[in-house]
Amino acid sequence: MKMKKYYASSIPEAMKQVRAELGEDAVILNSKVVITKKFFGMIKKKSFEVVAGIDAMEPQQVASVPTPAVLPVVKKENARLQEITNAIQAKMHQEPPLDVAAVHEDASMSEELRKEIADLKSLMQSMHKKTTQAQYPDELLPFIEYLRQQELSEELITTIGDELFMHFREASEINFSQCKLIAKNLLRKKLEVLPVGGLSYERKYINILGPTGVGKTTTIAKMAARAVLEKKKKIGFITTDTYRIAAIEQLKTYAGLLQAPVEIAYNATDFEQAIQRLSHLDLVFIDTAGRNYKEVKYVDDLQRLIKFDDHAESYLVLAMTTKERDMENIVDQFKQLPIQKFIFTKIDETNSIGTMINLMIKYNKGLAYYTNGQEVPEDIEEADLEAVLNLFFQGEEK
Repeated sequence: MKMKKYYASSIPEAMKQVRAELGEDAVILNSKVVITKKFFGMIKKKSFEVVAGIDAMEPQQVASVPTPAVLPVVKKENARLQEITNAIQAKMHQEPPLDVAAVHEDASMSEELRKEIADLKSLMQSMHKKTTQAQYPDELLPFIEYLRQQELSEELITTIGDELFMHFREASEINFSQCKLIAKNLLRKKLEVLPVGGLSYERKYINILGPTGVGKTTTIAKMAARAVLEKKKKIGFITTDTYRIAAIEQLKTYAGLLQAPVEIAYNATDFEQAIQRLSHLDLVFIDTAGRNYKEVKYVDDLQRLIKFDDHAESYLVLAMTTKERDMENIVDQFKQLPIQKFIFTKIDETNSIGTMINLMIKYNKGLAYYTNGQEVPEDIEEADLEAVLNLFFQGEEK
């Protein structure tokens, strides 16, 4: 194998050098960030070192049919790129130096680093697409692209792709319907170990948590209406969302329609008193304030205000219109709380639900409900594994 080391100001620039000299078949063997310090360490200069190689065999000796044997190399390459991304992000969070000139340099570098991260993401997406085309036969590529359009994670796509490839090797042909059946069975095995379904009706207090703008209050009204109409439960509400008058009035409107009492809790003392006044009811739905839960202090405030004990079950509400990375940040902030299941809203406002499946598998959390409109109580569905899988694969066959 022919190997060479390259230095550049960015990964994309290094890749250009690699392609220009070694061609498109070159493999990234190693890469790292190189930081050099100037002016007594106050100003730092960043560059990238990339080691690339290419097999010296003649083109005609390369096998024409791809096999999963290339996966370890691909995964190693992607892992290295992810390490670089993490290193850049860590650099951005470092405290700036006290020297004024260095502060200006650091600010300009931060903007440059943000651009590098965007370039890296673009590069990784391009690499995923190219490696997919290289490792799977053409017959599988339309379905692989379908999974990607549904925003399923690359890890799950690779797992499904490998399974499809094994079937293709045995049968020599495979169509979209067969691909869908194989993929659905694989996802079913991963999801069936998670709790799926609505309220247990075994615990009295129902904590509904989540950031602002995801539709918590409307979702609570839908859940409460079903409890009254279908289960004949006596219910009440406690709202801790004292930051928005509209939210309180909205909940009071729903409560009036259901002939249910509403208590407002401004602090922990109010909350305890509200619990006492509603102690005679079957279920008490607790509407929490929508805040920027990327900041851990708001989660701490919530934990001091509300009880998370054996008498309560808690649900985290997330909107499907939110970027997956932002959802992950929110879930990470709530990891200290006993969240039983997810509730996903605004499914009717998106064309893909892969993010829902990604989060369930990544965080080992079940699914209680998903909502598909604003009508109360109609536009809510109690989660069912087969229904979720059918929803994911409802796209038109190709």
